[in-house]
Amino acid sequence: MEAINNFLIFLAEGFTGLFNAAGAQFTSFVTGMIPMLICLILTVKAIIQLIGEDRVYGFMKKCTKYAVLRYTIIPFLCCFFLTNPMAYTFGVFVEEEYKPAFYDAVVSMMHPITGLFPHANSSELFVWLGITAGYEALGKSSAPLALRFLFVGLIVCLFKGIVTEKLYKYMVARKEAKLQNN
Repeated sequence: MEAINNFLIFLAEGFTGLFNAAGAQFTSFVTGMIPMLICLILTVKAIIQLIGEDRVYGFMKKCTKYAVLRYTIIPFLCCFFLTNPMAYTFGVFVEEEYKPAFYDAVVSMMHPITGLFPHANSSELFVWLGITAGYEALGKSSAPLALRFLFVGLIVCLFKGIVTEKLYKYMVARKEAKLQNN
């Protein structure tokens, strides 16, 4: 009977402990990440207003004219400076026909950037830390791995961006042709 009682106490403490840990995590978000994101959003909005939305749009339009910049450098800068999830807002400066591919490139950049710049996507940090724990257990530094991860990520983002762009254009043309036939 005492063993059953101890087991029930163990379960109850574990159950309560789970929610205590969740509450502590939530509190850390409310006191840390959420105010930081609000300040970041306000700062970026203020900078855009000071520079002028037309100038920022023009600069981004020039930068996104080339697929290499549109699907590698710009997503990297968005992830680095604006972090997840604010990075997606830069899609507002991309031409409509490139938005799906740009979004795909930014989403794809969220993982490779985490190895060198954990602030960019802290929610995926546990994946990177899991990978590096095994790597470092072999006595190797994770810095070269992080660099290779980022470089391969840039290539993947470029490839995915171009493929998504082509698929989007194909689907739009097919839809327009279908509407013309009706």
